[in-house]
Amino acid sequence: MISKRFACLLLSLVLAIALDAWAREPQKSPPPKPVIISQVIRARDLGIPFEGIPGRFNAVTDVPGVEVGYTTLISGQGKLEVGKGPVRTGVTAILPRGRASLNDPVYAGFFSLNGNGEMTGTAWVEESGFLEGPIIITNTHSVGVARDAVIAWRIKHGAADKTGYWWSLPVVGETWDGWLNDINGFHVKAEDVWHALDSAHGDALKEGSLGGGTGMVCYEFKGGNGTASRRIDIRVSKDASPRSFVVGVFLQANFGRRPELTIAGVPVGREIPGEVYKQESGSCIAVVATDAPLLPNQLKRLARRVSLGLARTGTTSGNGSGDLFIAFSTANPNAANPDQVTHDVQTIPNDLMDPLLAGVVQATEEAVVNALIDNHSITGRDNHRVDALPHNRMRQLLKKYNRLR
Repeated sequence: MISKRFACLLLSLVLAIALDAWAREPQKSPPPKPVIISQVIRARDLGIPFEGIPGRFNAVTDVPGVEVGYTTLISGQGKLEVGKGPVRTGVTAILPRGRASLNDPVYAGFFSLNGNGEMTGTAWVEESGFLEGPIIITNTHSVGVARDAVIAWRIKHGAADKTGYWWSLPVVGETWDGWLNDINGFHVKAEDVWHALDSAHGDALKEGSLGGGTGMVCYEFKGGNGTASRRIDIRVSKDASPRSFVVGVFLQANFGRRPELTIAGVPVGREIPGEVYKQESGSCIAVVATDAPLLPNQLKRLARRVSLGLARTGTTSGNGSGDLFIAFSTANPNAANPDQVTHDVQTIPNDLMDPLLAGVVQATEEAVVNALIDNHSITGRDNHRVDALPHNRMRQLLKKYNRLR
């Protein structure tokens, strides 16, 4: 009997030590909560009216070939100890053509609404008109390690370019998560970037506080990742059969002051007062994807329209905000291949682009609201807490202003 009790006690002690050690390690995803069953609730589920028709997933992955992967790092609590935590950060990877992104660049365009931020590799995007390889989004102080990790990943999984040279100028964007995260602890490692790349998929996406968006704050509510898409029909005349395309937006939302927040024209931020910090210190990285055949200059036009979608939610893009947007098209495969002197490429005339431009604005607006809705409150370093946007209160406000769908 004594030995049996001793064995049970020893087993309990070992289990407690193991659980404590697990809790202290950065997690690839938020710790499981077996008792609480979380339900994915997005903006449309709450009756928020949006323009346009979304794709199957209402996500950037509605664009054929596009894949997205996350690594989420969450560990520690309480007082900040630089190098130890608390950790609330991560990595997001976007592959324009899935694994084929390694050796088949896509046409792309870049736009900076406000340049207090970083997106590496965009000088070559602007010069060449091509995006070569994946896009990574992380926190401000992890840009360097993420860039180097992408190069190592491409060397492992890819090959030299068609001219025989090994070289890479990865695109890595960032926003600042230092309010919740031990940002100076450099917790993002190369293997975290590789995990995000290797786990990328083209299915429905989780949003909110995971991946690069884990520690982000938007309109002084909990922010992070948001995505949306629009199905686009383009006709040359009313009687002509349409050509159908998809445009998708993915963004890391980390911007805005509470009083600015506007949802479906309703001044939600003014109706739900609150303050996280004294001045805006955030940013927004946005990625626009489409299967419509567009040239680099046309894709820059799409990237610019992210600005209008953000403005619909209330932001004025403050001095401290790094609002950097990149757009790419998965059409025209092998257009960068130097195995022939000329290539035949397709493109949509500028005069027929209006539905695509409108689709970017609509999807951007919805992606921001999705980032706020499909989320939860988080407490980070020094017990800084950022609350999620309360669903019931927001629905009450939409009803008050006759905007509930």
